[in-house]
Amino acid sequence: MPEQIRVLLVDDQKLLRLGFRLVLEAEPDLAVVGEAGDGIEALAAVQKTSPDVVLMDVRMPRMDGIETTRRIVAEHPAVRIIVLTTFDLDEYAFGALRAGASGFLLKDAHPEELTRAIRAAHGGDAALSPRVTRRMIEMFGTRLPGEQSRPSAVDDLTERERQVFTAVARGLSNAEIADELFVSESTVKTHVGRVLAKLGARDRVHAVILAHRLGVAPTDSADPDARSVGS
Repeated sequence: MPEQIRVLLVDDQKLLRLGFRLVLEAEPDLAVVGEAGDGIEALAAVQKTSPDVVLMDVRMPRMDGIETTRRIVAEHPAVRIIVLTTFDLDEYAFGALRAGASGFLLKDAHPEELTRAIRAAHGGDAALSPRVTRRMIEMFGTRLPGEQSRPSAVDDLTERERQVFTAVARGLSNAEIADELFVSESTVKTHVGRVLAKLGARDRVHAVILAHRLGVAPTDSADPDARSVGS
């Protein structure tokens, strides 16, 4: 039996949490370890259950998903957070990305999208659509993560690191990059780590956003599909 990814569900709608639980518990490598109805409950649940990934609603009573994400990232940096939103251009969701979330999904995402995003986030990839990222840059660019990045550092990347950076921006997972470049997945992970370090990007989400800012990401004509990074 594969090692299970521990998932915490955070949403103020019990019915929605039930739906997510039914989807996730049907997967042998995913385990729901707890639920919370708001941010305050979520903080306690993270402390109690030690999840790998948190599915986080952004609009909740008492404490919203942005502040909750910020606190979890500060206190439990190994935990990955995927924020859930009703709208694909929800400023709350973008605020959660700034707070350290690994991506976001629409609440009506297909079950396979949900499970794929959880596995991607757990594996260090980003659950973020390149198409939505472009729209984020256009609408909220100066307020998105990556303010501490050093764009000039792109010149410091080796040729292989540039290839990996471009592939990340295209929405490829580490496994897909490995297949494309004919190297091992562990080698890709090493390159991704070096790219993040050189660019001053906090995580893969920041690297994707930076790629769009610098024009490294493909254009809409080259990449028309909205796919999850790490899908």
